[in-house]
Amino acid sequence: MRLSHVITALEELYPPSWAEPWDAVGLVCGDPDQEVGRVLFAVDPVAAVIDEALEWGAGLVVTHHPLLLRGVHSVAATTPKGRLVHRMITNGIALHTAHTNADRADPGVSDALARAVGLTGGLRPIVPADDDPRRGLGRIGELAEPVTLREFTRRAAAGLPSTAWGVRAAGDPEALVRTVAVCGGAGDSLLGTARAAGADVYLTADLRHHPASEFAEEGGTALVDAAHWATEWPWLADAERRLAGSSPEAGKLETRVSALVTDAWRLHEEGAL
Repeated sequence: MRLSHVITALEELYPPSWAEPWDAVGLVCGDPDQEVGRVLFAVDPVAAVIDEALEWGAGLVVTHHPLLLRGVHSVAATTPKGRLVHRMITNGIALHTAHTNADRADPGVSDALARAVGLTGGLRPIVPADDDPRRGLGRIGELAEPVTLREFTRRAAAGLPSTAWGVRAAGDPEALVRTVAVCGGAGDSLLGTARAAGADVYLTADLRHHPASEFAEEGGTALVDAAHWATEWPWLADAERRLAGSSPEAGKLETRVSALVTDAWRLHEEGAL
């Protein structure tokens, strides 16, 4: 399938116009006229993922995180990102990014996260898009039945890929939770919104000490914090499936979701106290 046709399909699923103004989404490198037979989906455009693409023979890598989020003046092979660009171009590997446009999609990153941690139907955005209330940032929904925060945290850990970061919670471990808000990736900007929406617990990533501590002191809504990479990884299978179903031609592509753990944190040790 021609790369330009694959990109058209991806951008119909995750339109670049849905991305934040500061974001960098779309085709990063690759010749639109090149033929693509294999597509690898991954969270991060890092060297280990490109190694996997080369070994498998992928012609296109689709990642959630951008490679070049900020403006650059050089992609010389004297920096890690420059070397990655050179390797991809030299080996005929294209790179496409769907970031905040995938966060806002319906279904998008937070829908996949919600399902992974046990939420059932009736999902709705925490912050609906102005032009379509079905899509937007985050998701809120219900568990099939109430469980304790301790049990929900355990289930969340079981539903997400394992990382050194793990899954941790703030709140009464025995408090019952049923209404759950989630946001894939760094979601502390939605702390107040999740509480106002009536969530018993809010699951996201990258929660900083002071905002989390102040939020927990107010009570009412518990917090569950997971690794950034782990909260976004479930979306890859959705993107893979949606691309395959976008057209008969796309359905013939060979696709794979990378199982490489590319979370930045590698080791976790408990303290002595």
